[in-house]
Amino acid sequence: MTIGLKTLSDYYLELIMHFPPRPITNEEEYQATQEQINKILDQPKITDDDRAYLKILGLTIYDYEEKHESFPILRGVDLIIALLEESNLSDRDLIPILGNKTIVKEILDRDRPPSLEESIKLATFFQITADRF
Repeated sequence: MTIGLKTLSDYYLELIMHFPPRPITNEEEYQATQEQINKILDQPKITDDDRAYLKILGLTIYDYEEKHESFPILRGVDLIIALLEESNLSDRDLIPILGNKTIVKEILDRDRPPSLEESIKLATFFQITADRF
């Protein structure tokens, strides 16, 4: 079969026939699509056909999530904690940024919010805007 200028390989056609990409309309389809993606990602070797197919499946996942998933907007200490986790860092990694462990503890224990200067330092460190703190 030919699509545009490219002839599709038998393997790519097999991928499409086994799990045809379609817009996701519910959680069950979302989970099934995610399982299909994971099956391919778990393979020892991923081919160009796999990558092309994954891109299509990924777009359907993205489209569904944009319409159906709401992600909380984190601010303040919740944001700092999430950024630490995401960056695989610990509280101690903030000591050079904020000055000392007492300041880090006060902020993370919610005893006080970060000052404007501390927020700017954190924003610079995590590469986000200071207004998020």
